[in-house]
Amino acid sequence: MKRTLGTCYYPEHWPEDIWARDAAQMIDAGLTWVRIGEFAWSRLEPSEGTFDWAWLDRAIDVLGKAGLKIIMGTPTATPPRWVVDKYPDMLAVDAQGHPRKFGSRRHYCFSHVGYRDQCAIIVEAMAKRYAAHPHIAAWQTDNEYGCHDTTISYSEAARKGFQDWLAQKYQSTQALNAAWGNVFWSMEYDSFDQVDLPNLTVTEPNHPHQLAFARYSSDQVVAFNRVQTDILRRYTDAPLIHNYMGRVLDFDHFDVGADLDIASWDSYPIGFLSDRLEASEAHKAQFLRQGDPDMQAFHHDLYRAVGRGRWWIMEQQPGPVNWAPFNPAPLPGMARLWAWEAFAHGAETVCYFRWRQAPFAQEQMHAGLLRPDSAPAPAFAECQQVAREIADLPDTDAGPSDVALLFDYPSDWAWKAQPQGASFDYFALCFDTYKALRRKGLNVDIVNAADARLADYKLVLAPGLLSLPQFILTQLPDYQGTALLGPRTNTKTDELSIPLPMGPNLPGLEATITMTETMPATALMALDGGGSLMHFFEHLEGSAPALFKTQSGLPALTGDNGLYYLAGWPDQLAFDRILRHLCEAADIATMSLPEGLRCRTTSTHRFWFNYDQTDTTVGDQIIPAAGVHWEAL
Repeated sequence: MKRTLGTCYYPEHWPEDIWARDAAQMIDAGLTWVRIGEFAWSRLEPSEGTFDWAWLDRAIDVLGKAGLKIIMGTPTATPPRWVVDKYPDMLAVDAQGHPRKFGSRRHYCFSHVGYRDQCAIIVEAMAKRYAAHPHIAAWQTDNEYGCHDTTISYSEAARKGFQDWLAQKYQSTQALNAAWGNVFWSMEYDSFDQVDLPNLTVTEPNHPHQLAFARYSSDQVVAFNRVQTDILRRYTDAPLIHNYMGRVLDFDHFDVGADLDIASWDSYPIGFLSDRLEASEAHKAQFLRQGDPDMQAFHHDLYRAVGRGRWWIMEQQPGPVNWAPFNPAPLPGMARLWAWEAFAHGAETVCYFRWRQAPFAQEQMHAGLLRPDSAPAPAFAECQQVAREIADLPDTDAGPSDVALLFDYPSDWAWKAQPQGASFDYFALCFDTYKALRRKGLNVDIVNAADARLADYKLVLAPGLLSLPQFILTQLPDYQGTALLGPRTNTKTDELSIPLPMGPNLPGLEATITMTETMPATALMALDGGGSLMHFFEHLEGSAPALFKTQSGLPALTGDNGLYYLAGWPDQLAFDRILRHLCEAADIATMSLPEGLRCRTTSTHRFWFNYDQTDTTVGDQIIPAAGVHWEAL
């Protein structure tokens, strides 16, 4: 696999007489790809049915003739004012019933059929004009689905669409009432048009009602994206891509990815550390200018799965961003490190966002590879360095993994509907599991729980899965590796009710959850031998042997013969002890890495990434702060 670099460019933002100079400088910097077009609807169709292609034709020619490959973005994330005037009810509505108005971006409701049809018009017009253009080498649909909490909308379009979705799914209100337990609190319905959206209720709405609406909302993202991919497939064989975000779980990325060729995501390590990661103040201070050592790698491995092996970084942070609570500059070396970590996890392409910092509008404080005055920003030299290095290093892949972490978007929706405790969060549990594996120096594959093949791995972990697919349950009796399930795995039905017999109902594991408790962060359940459980604990009964117990004698990890159930959420020390035991049983070699050092082993090299602010040593090799080192296998 050949590694390449790119950038995101907005020719409509800059005088036309500098386009050629920009393109030449991109080539000199070692860039191969340039993404354009994804926010340009008002310039492409300034009024309904009136298209202006001339400027974009010229931009494509300038960029392409310089030697750049172009990723063409469909502009549907930024509908212009005339579209909103045509469809005033297309705006998404928040949970309090307020419309999310025009004046920024992503101001549409996925359920609005009229807006979906309007998108089809602009996408088809673009495809007809540019699909056969020799410089257009890939297409991106829309931009960052779900960003700014835009998946869920409580609009009238969503209400009517949800009612129709329910009618198709359940066929009768009697079936819906039974599935949701609507006899409770006299919530029964006589017709589907009585079912409202699950917001503005006096107290918490019915949990399966919330889960159904989350499933419906995810399906609308899939359907919206499919309108575009179906059109583009008719005109081009170029790969189709979408750029997902970090820690956005409110639609099923695997379902959207099924209609695409490549998954990409937008990596902002420092922004995410400040904006969307639970961590101590000491941890955030330690990695203030580097980002969390595992946050990027987690998403690299996730989107490698979403893309079925093919994935990119469509936007890589080059300097301070504008949107987080605090926006420090990266340490020197981090723009290089982040790119190399992506490549080590199998990325084909890393595109820096953006080429030049804009001197106006909402993102004017977001750094680029160039400053607003066109002088190189600090990341420019690091981009050039990466370009030189990828030319010298042999092509490779992400390398084999002995370990799989099963991941499931509907489980996140379920536990948000019924968390049972303020500190229970599906992503945080999965991320803690992933971090514990990375501290052991392990390659990890994140795998779609809906179609995971257990036999491909020596060790499989499934934390927090709502209900195990039958496909997984049928594999467990014959699985020759080691499986760690839980906590909270297979403990509810797909409709969020308690199964009878009670969970986890795993073949070959004699254990039953009799009671569940959640605890504040200050209340820890200490384990014999060291470490504690936190946040969430399930009381187990049954004959399965207990490998780990609490100091009060309660089973914390039960099982044998390669199948184990974890009854609580381990802290770092407990996770390290548990994984050491399971990896030894699975014949998997491990390391004990310090907090800021991580590695990835590809088919040809082992890469070391030092996220710390001080130098560290691996063998006889000193890896500088914010540094990367690789060694041939």
